[in-house]
Amino acid sequence: MKSRDALVRLKRFHAEECRRRVAQLQTMIAEFTRMTGDLDREIAHEEQRANITDPNHFAYPTYAQAARTRRDNLLRSVADLKDQLVEAETHMKDAAEELGKAQGQEARDRGGDRVIDLVAERRV
Repeated sequence: MKSRDALVRLKRFHAEECRRRVAQLQTMIAEFTRMTGDLDREIAHEEQRANITDPNHFAYPTYAQAARTRRDNLLRSVADLKDQLVEAETHMKDAAEELGKAQGQEARDRGGDRVIDLVAERRV
C-alpha cells in the first residue's frame, strides 16, 4: 500500500534525523570537552609563567582570567548539551519504536495482500 509505504519512509526519515541529532550532540560535547582541557593547560601554563595561582590576586594574568571565564562557559554549555542529549536519545528511542511499528504494519499489509492474491488464484 502506498500510504503505508509513505508512512514507513516518513518514520524512517524521522528516526534517521533523531540519530543525526544525537551524533551531532555527542560530537559537540566531545569538542567542548577537548577545548576545556586545552584551556586548562593554557591556564596552568600562564599561572606557572606568572607564578601566581590565585585568581583573586591583583596581578593575576589577564589571559588566564579570560581563559577561566571561557572554560567555565564551555563547562556550562557541556552540561546543557548533556541534558539535550538525554532528551534527544529519548526521542531517538521513540522514533525507532514508531518505525518498527510502521514496518510491522506494512509487513502485515503485504502478508494480507499475498493471502488475497492466493485466494484469487485458487478461485480461477
